[in-house]
Amino acid sequence: MTQFTTDTFFNGTIKVRQSKNGYRFSIDAVLLAGYAFPRPGDRVLDMGTGCGIIPLILAYQNPQIQIFGIEVQKEMADIALQNIQDNCMESKITILHHNIMDLKHKTIAGPVDLVVSNPPYRKNKSGRICANSQRAIARHEITATLDDFLEAASRILNISGRFITIYPAERMVDMLTQMRKFNLEPKYLRTIHSKRDTGAKLILVEGMKKGRPGIKIKEPIIIYNKNGEYTEELKKIYGMI
Repeated sequence: MTQFTTDTFFNGTIKVRQSKNGYRFSIDAVLLAGYAFPRPGDRVLDMGTGCGIIPLILAYQNPQIQIFGIEVQKEMADIALQNIQDNCMESKITILHHNIMDLKHKTIAGPVDLVVSNPPYRKNKSGRICANSQRAIARHEITATLDDFLEAASRILNISGRFITIYPAERMVDMLTQMRKFNLEPKYLRTIHSKRDTGAKLILVEGMKKGRPGIKIKEPIIIYNKNGEYTEELKKIYGMI
């Protein structure tokens, strides 16, 4: 029998249930939601929504948007749907058990303005693959590759629509070159560091569909202060201040 844990955000306003032993969201998902900055009226797509954490945060912070969460794993999609219902977000968020490679405009009644996604970080058959299938599929390019995610994002976005992702810094070249291949011109990049004196482990990248060349490299995102507490920037993301 599956056991669950519950995490809370924004002083307990949002509650997120997830499998105790299956795939669990990490700080990457919270950061991606916090830096997506959808515009009022945007239609937003979260590819690989997992337990629905990103749509929940986005809907709470941006009540004037409509969000679709796509998840290929049935068990994860069911958890996401339950989380949406438990937080009374059914009017703002739609969860679909669907493969991104089969995603079409008609699946979600038209194109979207913003795609957010944390694609699997590791190439298939690279490193140790977790025995838990939820974690393996979420972390490794088993059911879909980076190219599959980028092609789907480009296909479903409006012209000038935005694609935002968090990805390992060591695969930055892969991400940037493949984004351009699929007409998602990189426009904005920030490196993400555990502390100010450590190297970047992740990058936050935003691209625009059929945008003009030219990228802005902004100040780094620092997660922890020297004392081990979240920085002021991160506390705002988590709704602590």
